[in-house]
Amino acid sequence: MELMKTTLYFTFMITIVSLSTQHKHLMLALMCVETMMLTMFTVLVMFTSTSLTISQTPMPIILLTISVCGAAVGLSLVVAITRTHGNDFLSNLNLL
Repeated sequence: MELMKTTLYFTFMITIVSLSTQHKHLMLALMCVETMMLTMFTVLVMFTSTSLTISQTPMPIILLTISVCGAAVGLSLVVAITRTHGNDFLSNLNLL
């Protein structure tokens, strides 16, 4: 169990590092965010399965629902940016 927690912790930290170093494509940045959300979902499922609290049982499903909504918004932004700018390079966007 400790090995699984350590592995998930390192997976989360690696995705944070890769997200902070990702400066080229918007799609790759969104994939890093999705990996972070799936890691958080796995940790939350492990936590709720080991604790005996009934009130925390729906929390992984709520997190997964919010993650799916965020992924849909991110994908629609990628499509809109690709249609207007021709690619999803972050260097072409003027975010200020």
